[in-house]
Amino acid sequence: MKKRQRGFSLIELLIVVAIILIIAAIAIPNLLRSRISANEASAVYALRTLNTAEITYNTSYPTVGFACSLAAMGPPSGSTSANSVAAGLIDSNLASGSKSGYSFTVACVGSGVPSVNYQSTAAPTSPGVTGQRYFCSDTSGVIKYDATSAANCLTNGNPI
Repeated sequence: MKKRQRGFSLIELLIVVAIILIIAAIAIPNLLRSRISANEASAVYALRTLNTAEITYNTSYPTVGFACSLAAMGPPSGSTSANSVAAGLIDSNLASGSKSGYSFTVACVGSGVPSVNYQSTAAPTSPGVTGQRYFCSDTSGVIKYDATSAANCLTNGNPI
């Protein structure tokens, strides 16, 4: 009387592993593209938040004008009340300058007080990995994008 062995053969296991690898090879690029898309959507939303914060800052502190840094719109430290140095208009993540794979900057254009113009930019921290496009906005409130650089975005960007 011969005993039958139960279980899977090596060939059957190799076929299953090959199928799993093929499915992973198809799914991973889609996952990366969706992550980039989510990061870009977050960057656009953050620029909208910065535009709103700049307008609020300018209205709240008319002798200063627009904020020339992210820290000026960021939360005050400890139990300190909001002021023109830390207005509490954006969260600490955005005020740090980095959020969702993008780095953000805000700068005043021109000189003088009060500041009458500003520019904000969002650049992927690792182009091609965390995001494909560069985003920017200015006093007009229009958000633009460019595929090559933030400087091109400010001068020749396409509106979203």
